[in-house]
Amino acid sequence: MSDAEWAVVRDAMPVPPWLEGRGGQPEGYCHRQMLDAVRYLVAGGITWRAMPGDFPVWDRVYAFARRWGAKGLLAELHDRLRGLVREHAGRNPEPTAAIVDSQSLRAAATVPASSRGYDAGKKVPGRKRHIVVDCLGLLLTVMVTTASVQDRHAAVPLMKRVRNRYKKVVLVWADGGYAGRLVTWARQKLQLLQIVKRSDDVAGFVVLPRRWCVERTFAWLFRSRRLVRNYETLPAVHEQMVLWSMTMLMSRRLARRRA
Repeated sequence: MSDAEWAVVRDAMPVPPWLEGRGGQPEGYCHRQMLDAVRYLVAGGITWRAMPGDFPVWDRVYAFARRWGAKGLLAELHDRLRGLVREHAGRNPEPTAAIVDSQSLRAAATVPASSRGYDAGKKVPGRKRHIVVDCLGLLLTVMVTTASVQDRHAAVPLMKRVRNRYKKVVLVWADGGYAGRLVTWARQKLQLLQIVKRSDDVAGFVVLPRRWCVERTFAWLFRSRRLVRNYETLPAVHEQMVLWSMTMLMSRRLARRRA
């Protein structure tokens, strides 16, 4: 991280309990070094044991990333950066509309057979990540399932997460893959979902309203080599890698605007 980017991240970082007198052991390494190491792993797609010698020992970095993911510190940092980006864009920190979509990924050999499937539509064996983004393409929530899970089935817990975490969201756009019983359920329970369908009269490529926002987010995620394929043994770890990738994107954007 540059000094400008570290200033942005430092202000948005959650405060460790030991600094506020709430107990706990002080960190043995600088947070900037740890964050740089995790971001290097996500961006470069390396393994934990291949961590360069310029960073702290790989097992310490792994323990740091695991602790931040388990205690919700990573999600807190991500949400704070998202609020800052929305404020700089002239929007309210809390979103009022969202877009949902999914993306199938091939699974590496490290992914156990019990947590992988086959997407018959996309002809992709592996896992599928389901994301919900706001109108700027910033991530709201992510869920990783087997590739065989249908979008409309995975959207039920996703919509519940959005309703519980973001009280101001009143509308969620989705494509035709989410049509069916899910629309009826969403109208009765949550009153959120709206399907954006492609017209049968149009030939070739056409930009659908609001759908391009989530497709652009998928393109942003592919900038991180760790997310090009699913390497994680646990689906929850891949969800954390998605959060790390979006954290890098937002911190760099805020650093450029501050400069």
